Amino acid sequence: MSLHIETPLLASRPMSLASGLDIWLKLDALQPSGSFKLRGVGAACEAYARQGKRRFVSSSGGNAGIAVAYAGRCLGLAVTVVVPETTTERARELIRQEQAEVIVHGKAWHEANALALSLLGDDDAYIHPFDDPLLWTGHATMIDEVARAGFKPDAVVLSVGGGGLFSGVCEGLERNGWGQVPVFAVETQGAASLAAAMRAQQLVALDSVNTVATSLAARQVCQRAFEWSQQRPVYSHVVSDQAALDACERFLSDHRLLVEPACGAALALGYAPSDELNRYQKVLMVVCGGVTATIDQIRQWRAAC
Repeated sequence: MSLHIETPLLASRPMSLASGLDIWLKLDALQPSGSFKLRGVGAACEAYARQGKRRFVSSSGGNAGIAVAYAGRCLGLAVTVVVPETTTERARELIRQEQAEVIVHGKAWHEANALALSLLGDDDAYIHPFDDPLLWTGHATMIDEVARAGFKPDAVVLSVGGGGLFSGVCEGLERNGWGQVPVFAVETQGAASLAAAMRAQQLVALDSVNTVATSLAARQVCQRAFEWSQQRPVYSHVVSDQAALDACERFLSDHRLLVEPACGAALALGYAPSDELNRYQKVLMVVCGGVTATIDQIRQWRAAC
């Protein structure tokens, strides 16, 4: 039995009325670890456990680390997660709650990641938060579930940080024969590394990232994400932090489910569709979740925007 669960696929009446589209929600916020990350992370951890690895080492600003910690506890293996200083105390506590060791290092994820890599021993497996084929194949299972439910979307909307979810969804669409279904890749201003790469038609590293959607704060997307953006129909869309935060509050009111700003970025496009999205009718919205932000924190960020 896999570590992740099959999540509900629900029609969103409030979002459909707001947008004029037929919007369906893939509720991966309901995964045991609180985000879609468990699909890919769980698959990777199970694969490495079968290889005889005795400890998982990862670097994460939050949700990936929580997923690795959850997987390690379920599999009975030790976990060490290196987080940057920007990671909230809530996220650190959620990782510790799963009996994992938390090390705080560096001002940004790439610094935490460098330390994580230096800790690896022969019996350890490194679990990357977004750049690993095992992760993408695991994330692709959400599209398998949508296909089994008998729903074929005209378009898919999701948030992009490092590109792990995006790469997995593209893989899932491809293997279900939906290669021509467009993906709307949503980022926040200040962390739009995929948008930059698509404009330049090559991988681009941002000089810095500045967004309240810290789970999206990757200076550069993975190579596979860029390749998908060049190989299939992809629309890049960038929203403000304010729009992402507003969508979090609105989604909580509409569906009684709290997600973090990284997820709110995609939801913002559902509440206020772009001209491109308006060309499609049946829209699958990936509710990727995230548990590192509280409603009080979201409201503080909104007040400061």
